[in-house]
Amino acid sequence: MPHYLIFLFSYILTIKSGLSDKITYTFPEFPYKETNKNEATFREVEAACEKGCLGKSGLPKVTCIRQCVSPSCYRDLYQQDLLEEGEVDVRLNSFKGCFIQRYNKSRL
Repeated sequence: MPHYLIFLFSYILTIKSGLSDKITYTFPEFPYKETNKNEATFREVEAACEKGCLGKSGLPKVTCIRQCVSPSCYRDLYQQDLLEEGEVDVRLNSFKGCFIQRYNKSRL
């Protein structure tokens, strides 16, 4: 068998075995109840933060807004494993939960 076919075959096996390995991703979870009030509060703060992130787009804009909405929640959920371009953000509901929890505490 020619060397390039052996290389190609081993490369395909490497990719195939990598696809079957499950990666467990863990992050702090904060419960979030999607109510009209919670959504409105989050959107209001998010909109205010967008004004401070003008000139940015894509991931840098998302990062800027999230850091502005809640620096501590951003640190807790994203600092150790930053969002990557094109990544589906499975942490967003937890981020909203963290934000609402800390927002409500700050109003007491």
